Amino acid sequence: MVLTIIGIETASCTRRVKVVLFEKGVDFVIKPINFAAAEHKSEAHLEKQPFGQIPVLDDDGFILFQSRAIGRYIAAKYADQGTKLLPDPKDLKAVALFEQAACVEQADFDPSASGIVVEKIVNPFKGLPSDENKFQKHVETLNAKIDGYERMLTKHKYLAGDEITLADLWHLPFGEEVEKFAPQIFESHPKFNAWWQALKSRPSWIKANEKNRA
Repeated sequence: MVLTIIGIETASCTRRVKVVLFEKGVDFVIKPINFAAAEHKSEAHLEKQPFGQIPVLDDDGFILFQSRAIGRYIAAKYADQGTKLLPDPKDLKAVALFEQAACVEQADFDPSASGIVVEKIVNPFKGLPSDENKFQKHVETLNAKIDGYERMLTKHKYLAGDEITLADLWHLPFGEEVEKFAPQIFESHPKFNAWWQALKSRPSWIKANEKNRA
């Protein structure tokens, strides 16, 4: 059965799932949800996603939410096709390095990157003012964190080693926005920038950004 992704096709977290689906070559359909009509707060949606967020995966009645959890599920379920995005579970050191990279994305990248997105995209969309002081603080914090990425990427091609994993792909949605508003972070970190340019050029990400798929 074809997987169903409930959400807004162009939303950041939906695209975080779509890029994994394209890397694995998995067929799926998008079931749109109407935010303007507060459909995400309806009882029907809250039954699937108790926080009223997107995306949600429906795999023949199996419901899963949180984009990173969905990505892990897809990569594990379709382990034998497409790009290998998870380490061999029997290779404890590879698993540990992957989990380390996953933690880096969530603890060292996402907080400031999402803060930049809030100030420059979310608040203006909601008609709220953007706080320039908060924006600059997020930029300064993230710039310092990317120093650590620079050190990591001096040792390996990707964050968990020499093969791409989910931990790399998870950076794409917010990284794309950060590059628009704070390009100096990328320009001042050559190893990080080379990793990023290759990452965002992947066909899977280009497809993930297409609003209407063929």
